[in-house]
Amino acid sequence: MIKRLFAVAAAAVALQGGAWAQSTIKLGVVNIDTGPFAVSGAFVNDGAAFAVERLNAQGGALGRKYELITQNHAGTPASAIAAASRLVEQQGVLFFTGLNPSGTSLAIASKMTGMNALFIDATAASDDLTGKNCGPNYFRVGLTDGMQVNNFVELAKQSGVKSWDLMMADIAVGHDTAKLFNAAIQQAGGSVRKVLFAPITASDLGSYIAQLLDKPAEGLVSYYPSSGGITLIKQQQPFKLFEKYKIVLTSSMVNEILIGAHGEASVGLWSALSYFWQMPGERNAAFVKAFEERYKRKPTYIDADAYLSFELVHQAILKAGTTDVPAVRNALAGLKTTTIVGDVEMRAADHQLLRPLVLVQAVKAGEGKGEIAMRSITPREKISPVLSPECKM
Repeated sequence: MIKRLFAVAAAAVALQGGAWAQSTIKLGVVNIDTGPFAVSGAFVNDGAAFAVERLNAQGGALGRKYELITQNHAGTPASAIAAASRLVEQQGVLFFTGLNPSGTSLAIASKMTGMNALFIDATAASDDLTGKNCGPNYFRVGLTDGMQVNNFVELAKQSGVKSWDLMMADIAVGHDTAKLFNAAIQQAGGSVRKVLFAPITASDLGSYIAQLLDKPAEGLVSYYPSSGGITLIKQQQPFKLFEKYKIVLTSSMVNEILIGAHGEASVGLWSALSYFWQMPGERNAAFVKAFEERYKRKPTYIDADAYLSFELVHQAILKAGTTDVPAVRNALAGLKTTTIVGDVEMRAADHQLLRPLVLVQAVKAGEGKGEIAMRSITPREKISPVLSPECKM
C-alpha cells in the first residue's frame, strides 16, 4: 500500500513537472490602435509575431515555447499604463515591447519599478528615457533623439548649410529634438531662425507653412511623425515649401511605411532610420528573405525593431538560464551580440542599445511616385549618445 502511495505521488510530481516544463514564456506587445500613430501598429504586431514564430521554430528557450499576447490602447499615457498593467498583472507577461511615442513610454517606464517585468522599448526616442527617467526594468532598442541629432549635424556639416528652421510636433520628442539640434548646430557654427511646434493631430497646417515660407532659412529640420507627417508633406506641396530649402532633414516622416501616401511630394527629403532592409550581413539577408516569404513584403524599421526586442530578450534568457526577471535583466544589461542590424551592445549603465544608423532619401519612382533609397550607414561609434549623468539606476 505504501509503495503504491509513493508511486502515485511520484507520478503526480512528474506530471506537474511536465506541465511546468511545457508552460509558455509570455511575451507582450503594448500597441496603439487609434489616432495618428495607429498607422504603424500593424508593423509592430508583425515584427513581434515573426520573432515569436522564428524563435519557436528554433525550439524556444529552456525547453519552453514563447507565447505572444497583445494589448491595444488609445495612445494616452493613462491607457498605455493600463494596457501594460493588464499584460503583466492579469496575463503573466514577463517581457514586452510595443508601439509608443515618448509620452506613453515615459508613463509606462515610471511604473516599471513596481512591475515584475521588463519593458524593451522599440519606438520611443526621448533622451529622458535613458537619462533622468531611466530605470532598471526599462531597456530601449530604438534610436534616441540624440543619435538622430548627431546624424543631422553631420549632414549639416557636409551640406555647408548654416541657417535652419525647425518644424516640430508639439510632443515630448519634438521639443527634445529641437532643443538638442539648436544647441548642437550652434556649437558647429550654425544658427536656428524659426522654431515652430504644431499639434500632431492638426488637420490644417496652413498657418505653419505660411510662417516657414516667410523668409525661409537655408535648411529645414522636421520631426512630425506618422499620419501627421503625411499631412504636412501633402499640404506643403502646392506651395513648394520644401523646394525653398537647400536641404530638408526629417525624422519619422520619410520611410518605407509612409512613402506610398506621399506620391512624389517628399522626393529629396532625408531621414535617419534604425533599420533598412538592404543593410549588409548574412543574418539580415536571411531575416529579409524569411520575412518576405511570410508577409509578402519587405520588413520595415518598425518590424525590425520589434523583432530585435524579442531577439535580445531570447539571448538574455539563454544567457541567464532562467526566465526569472532579475536574472534576465542582469543578462540583458551589457549584452553584446550580432543581430540583423550588425554588432550591438546594450549599454549596462543606461540600458540604451548602441547600434548603427541608416541614412535614407526619398527619390522619384515614376510619375507621381516615390520610393526610399538607402544612402549610407553610420557606425554606432559616430552617433552613440553620451551617457547622461542624470541616469541613476
